[in-house]
Amino acid sequence: MFDLDLLRSFVSVVDAGGFTRAGERVHRTQSTVSQQIKRLEEDLRRPLFHRIGKQVTPTEDGERLLSYARRILSLVDEARDVLTRPVQDGAVRLGIPEDFAAYRLTQLLASCARSRPGLRLDVRADQSLYLRRDLERGDLDLALLKRDAGEKGGLAVWPERVYWVTSKSHPVDLSATSIPLIGFSTGCIYRARAIHAMESAGRAWHMAYSSSNLTGIQAAVAAGLGLSILSDMAIQPDHRVLTAKDGFAPIDKTEVALVAAPGANTAALRLADSLAEFCGSVQAEPAGDEAGSRVSA
Repeated sequence: MFDLDLLRSFVSVVDAGGFTRAGERVHRTQSTVSQQIKRLEEDLRRPLFHRIGKQVTPTEDGERLLSYARRILSLVDEARDVLTRPVQDGAVRLGIPEDFAAYRLTQLLASCARSRPGLRLDVRADQSLYLRRDLERGDLDLALLKRDAGEKGGLAVWPERVYWVTSKSHPVDLSATSIPLIGFSTGCIYRARAIHAMESAGRAWHMAYSSSNLTGIQAAVAAGLGLSILSDMAIQPDHRVLTAKDGFAPIDKTEVALVAAPGANTAALRLADSLAEFCGSVQAEPAGDEAGSRVSA
């Protein structure tokens, strides 16, 4: 096993080019440093320096050892730094819907991380179907889930504002025999709501575009590939919100719930308080700020 003190003295001698200056760096006398190098050479059974008067230069073996010595000492310093830091606030695995990830929630999370350097966040943006599954499996500590209104459970619940949307530049022909729909894959609550609304109205429909991510759905709507259901925060300037006059009233009976895993740690519950405050403020915003401005006159 290498003696770390010997390695430090060895590196100092190489960097300083001599025993005297090396001693000043490690706060030891020249003779002590010289003895340490001698011990290291005896342990390795090979010379590490060429000595010419007061000048020393590493031998081939010394140069080979130098790179290892630097790495060993760096790793030791890193380990000491990690283990002597203040106790961490904890780790929180958070799941959020994709439209929340694209909204101001990311700014809130970044602010939380900056204000609590000891908090380690692992944020996952996905469909609520998969977030719920991961929460039940114990792979998440906290999640914001979209779900049918009235479901039990959760630290806090807010009603959602959800609208039918089409392209502003290339709107779908609403008198078509079959209405093209855009949505996530099977299992998405919006997809289920869209199909249910079509069938309840006795209208034929077909899936024109499916995507695993919100960006793809937003782009497909803007291009005019079909109608979709989006929350107010996911509606973009190149979308037009359909109204009851168009035969497409806003979708109701959906909500966002903040759910914690059983036995969630203190860090997760503290973050939950911040998320609850954020979601409450978002839901308090006038609906027109997000969707109303995009409704065609």
